[in-house]
Amino acid sequence: MTETSETRSAANDTQGAQRSRLQRLMRYIPLVAPVLLWTVPCWVLLHTGQHWPLPVALIGTGLFALGLIGMPLAMVRGHGRRGQDRAAIVGDTLLGGIWVLFTWSVLLGVVLRLTLTVAGVGDGQGRARIVTWAVLGVAAVLLAWGYTEARRVPRVRRLDVRLPRLGAGLDGTRVVLITDTHYGPLDRARWSERVCETVNTLEADLVCHTGDIADGTAERRRAQATPLGTVRATRARVYVTGNHEYYSEAQGWVDLMDELGWEPLRNRHLLLERGGDTLVVAGVDDVTAESSGLEGHRAHLAGALHGADPDLPVLLLAHQPKFVDRAAAHGIDLQLSGHTHGGQIWPFHHLVRLDQPALAGLSHHGTRTLLYTSRGTGFWGPPFRVFAPSEITLLVLRSPQRSTSPQGPAG
Repeated sequence: MTETSETRSAANDTQGAQRSRLQRLMRYIPLVAPVLLWTVPCWVLLHTGQHWPLPVALIGTGLFALGLIGMPLAMVRGHGRRGQDRAAIVGDTLLGGIWVLFTWSVLLGVVLRLTLTVAGVGDGQGRARIVTWAVLGVAAVLLAWGYTEARRVPRVRRLDVRLPRLGAGLDGTRVVLITDTHYGPLDRARWSERVCETVNTLEADLVCHTGDIADGTAERRRAQATPLGTVRATRARVYVTGNHEYYSEAQGWVDLMDELGWEPLRNRHLLLERGGDTLVVAGVDDVTAESSGLEGHRAHLAGALHGADPDLPVLLLAHQPKFVDRAAAHGIDLQLSGHTHGGQIWPFHHLVRLDQPALAGLSHHGTRTLLYTSRGTGFWGPPFRVFAPSEITLLVLRSPQRSTSPQGPAG
């Protein structure tokens, strides 16, 4: 027993030391990341054998240095206490642009230079300049395409979802999911109107918004959010908070959504009845709610299900996919989430997967819980989406008693 206790204690000490080192390392990431993002492309594109004329090298290096200094300053002014929208737009755009340039400077730069060397194309200077122009060209194309993808009205993704406990009367129930609209510094009031118009063409029984409505307070982003009041559903429109609400006076967003005719499901549920059968539609606050300090805000699944018949199927709204562990433990049938943006700008999705159990789409958890993770309807920060298209999701719920449709995309 003594050896076992000592072994466990040593293991715990080791794990604690590792966590402490990781936490110390994380503190330096905001300082180190901008330096790497700007210096690596500068070195790859300008100083690896290109031998550019001196004015070109000086001007190019100066622009990278200006970006290294200007981006963090713009981000602080835009997203800090001052909340200057113009500064946020500049900082966010620079962040997205340099992320793409950094990614392809590393990936394409290394592969293309090696390929040209093996193929014996040109001399050292010629190969270096080919790499520079290729990286700049690819980055420009991806940023132009990514900007168009971010600003467009999302495509509708249709999905049939078979729920074993769903009653026959509820077969064919149409659930529309929008999430992560992130109304922000770029005025997207017209975009918001067009999104709501698209939602209204889907003839939904239930429309859900799983949080991150905006970056900014409800008072500040009211004009962009107001079109949500035009959304139609035959049964209900429901909403839960995301983590970004807790950066921007979350209660104000809860109140505004209530004013616009949406039901905020703050650790509570409602019943959707159709054809003699019933579906429990529950919602919880975001997992960051409790640390926000707002009274009464927390993710409380037991409270959300209090009073519900345990034999009824449950559809749960929770902003972050990682809440699915708690959902599976409670036997939830289907959880709808957002938060991940599908990574938004490739290859950022690898970092997202370190924090979340799912990136996008339908996944199985536990014995019966399904999780659908949306790639999001809008975008956060950088106005780009690269290999992570936005979506409006139509989920058609299927009962095994009435439908033999295979579970998966319907179109």
